Amino acid sequence: MKLAAIDIGSNAARLLIQEVTEASKGAPEFVKLSLVRVPLRLGFEVFETGFISEVKASMLIKTIQSYKLLLDVYNVNHLITAATSAMREASNAPEILERVERESGIRLKVITGEEEAFYIYENHVAENLNNLESYLYIDVGGGSTELSFFSDGKLINKRSFNIGTIRLLKNQVDEKTWNEMRNFIADYTSGYHHITAIGSGGNINKIFSLSKRKEGKPLNIEQLRDYYKEFSNLSVTQRITLYKLREDRADVIVPALLIYLNVMRWAGADEIFVPRIGLADGLIHRLYDEVKNLHAT
Repeated sequence: MKLAAIDIGSNAARLLIQEVTEASKGAPEFVKLSLVRVPLRLGFEVFETGFISEVKASMLIKTIQSYKLLLDVYNVNHLITAATSAMREASNAPEILERVERESGIRLKVITGEEEAFYIYENHVAENLNNLESYLYIDVGGGSTELSFFSDGKLINKRSFNIGTIRLLKNQVDEKTWNEMRNFIADYTSGYHHITAIGSGGNINKIFSLSKRKEGKPLNIEQLRDYYKEFSNLSVTQRITLYKLREDRADVIVPALLIYLNVMRWAGADEIFVPRIGLADGLIHRLYDEVKNLHAT
């Protein structure tokens, strides 16, 4: 069975195609066939102007049309879509979504921040960790950050906050919003045993790659602080040159590190695992469950 997810984020659009194989016993295996990322950067204008320009709308439509061709080539059986923070806030989102569907045949669904946190949790990453530990899942995007806290194998709470890398670059995150995040962490992690962070998002994935850590090994908070200080003292051009970063990664990596560091510090977490999964993976897991339940009825 071939499943696909389209994730329209505030910084980039992604198409993930996976093949799912089911053994007679045991968990299904998800194998990545293709991952395509296009840096549309919708949030850069939406968070400032409140709407999507014609130029960006045209880029989005062409991107979805190209995704449609790939879906056909891979003979994908089922598709799930999600548009997040930038599309949630764009005043002309309904018009843009109607155009996308008319010109590509694909309907994009705008999801709430709470739904985003839920889909990210659908990665089932907790199932592969120690059920006797406490974990705080941190997903940092361009427009929002989703936190999911679970302990002893059970989800305690999840929340989405309008704190994202693009919003920080544009100085659009006030102290009140930071305090809301800090209070959430304090309210729902207080009294639990040692907390370990789990990070997702392109920025933490890049930091993990730069660290040369082995897969499955965590980064510690001091390493993140070192990278934050290093990148903060470099210009975007220097980050691109010295660390071989894409331009659309080089500018957002510093605010991303700030978010991870704040969350980890407030939660008392000194290590962060980076399993290289995100919203698109969670969407596909959700889609698989829906298809399986449909066939079971």
